[in-house]
Amino acid sequence: MTYENIRLEHEGAVATLTIDRPKALNALNNKTLQEFEAAVKSLGADTRVLIVTGGGEKAFVAGADIAEMSALEEPQAREFAALGHRAFALLESLSIPTIAAVNGFALGGGCELALACDFIYASEKAQLGLPEVGLGVIPGFGGTQRLTRAVGRARAKELVFTGARIDAAKAKEIGLVLEVLPAAELLAHCRSIAAKMIKNGPLAIATAKRVIEQGADKDLGEANTLERQGFAELFGSDDQREGMKAFLEKRPAVFTGK
Repeated sequence: MTYENIRLEHEGAVATLTIDRPKALNALNNKTLQEFEAAVKSLGADTRVLIVTGGGEKAFVAGADIAEMSALEEPQAREFAALGHRAFALLESLSIPTIAAVNGFALGGGCELALACDFIYASEKAQLGLPEVGLGVIPGFGGTQRLTRAVGRARAKELVFTGARIDAAKAKEIGLVLEVLPAAELLAHCRSIAAKMIKNGPLAIATAKRVIEQGADKDLGEANTLERQGFAELFGSDDQREGMKAFLEKRPAVFTGK
């Protein structure tokens, strides 16, 4: 598929999805969200890790496209929010690891996009925030909910109510960002993390991701039941047999995802 506002590139088992509207600081309009959703849907079983980043040197995604949003009435705003929620929920539901490489401004919808990924790594020049209240609205693509789960209720309220931008160092301090890298090293770091992941069993990673996500909102007993079930279900798979056989034979495992 040919895209206008994004790029989807594959290097072995790692896919990189780049929001590519640098003249608009990669702002998310309807077309970009639709292309993003289509690109995520197009990922095949050969993709083992997805990296999401922004084109150009200034922005990851500077937010939703305010020029487009300013003309919306309530029915159109509902549709726009539904599109953003659907696209980011699709990203969040992937069974593979997803990495946000935040290379610049990640504001509003950009911060919400990063929050829908499993991990956020940021360049030293990155700025993150949810400034929507300054426009008379609130985050509309899941930001209030995912940010609260990432940094806690009080910190999320502070960031949303003030609309403050925070730098990458502060984002790491509050647990929003995992690591802060020099801009020139950001993508290489993300790819190095991806390379470590693709050496491991894809069924095991998918199961681990599922039980972590499903167990996060349950009490410990219920969550441990999910883990116990996931652990047992992997036995008898080709990957489990290969992984344990390779360990005993002191060689690298060759996983097939079966």
